[in-house]
Order: sequence, then C-alpha cells, then structure tokens
Amino acid sequence: MTNRALLMVAGAVALAGLSATAFAQRDPAYAAARAEGKVGEQPDGYLGIVGAATPELRALVNSINIQRKAAYTQKAQAAGATVEQMAFTSGCNLILQLSPGEKYKTPGGMWETRGAGAPQRDSRCI
Repeated sequence: MTNRALLMVAGAVALAGLSATAFAQRDPAYAAARAEGKVGEQPDGYLGIVGAATPELRALVNSINIQRKAAYTQKAQAAGATVEQMAFTSGCNLILQLSPGEKYKTPGGMWETRGAGAPQRDSRCI
C-alpha cells in the first residue's frame, strides 16, 4: 500500500469515528473484557481474544468484528480504498489509542500489554 493510499484511508477512518472507545460505550461486556485483558486490538483492525475463550466472549468478539467489517466496507467504498486497507489503517489507529494496561497484538503476532510508551505497530502505520 502506498503512503498516499494510507493517508486517504487514515482520513476516512478519522471521519468514520472508528475508535475503541465508541465500541466500548456500546457494550459493557466489551468494556469489561477489554479491562480484564481478555480481548485486544489486532493490526488487521479486528478484535482478538487473548487466551481461552468462553462461548459468550467469542460471540461478543464476533459481533463487534462484524460491525467493524460493515463500517470498514462502507468507509472503504466512500474513500475508494479496499476493505483490507481500511481495516489495516483502523488497526493502526485503534492500537495507538489504547490506554496503558490494554492488550494488543504486535506485528510479530504476540499479545502485549500497552505500557506508558508507544505500542509496537506495523512499520506501515503512519
């Protein structure tokens, strides 16, 4: 993906208001799972399960990811980008927005807990 394409997608994401906080406000179960470190943000823009999953947690994550994909699809069409580009750029932004203590998946595929410093993100994130 070119820097120009990433910038276009980043602008569309900002306009879309896709933030981790917005998703947390919709569902208290999500906010609790996030605070407990049971779920985390992934570089691909989707929520992941950290460790063992209960059926309820899996259903919650699947529901949120379906909502995210729908939002990415709509915004990608409006921005002239692919769903994958929109999801990736959103993943970059969602990981950056995490609060210390929240989980995320590094570019190497390992779950980490965000500390006071910047999280590890894909080198293509701008």
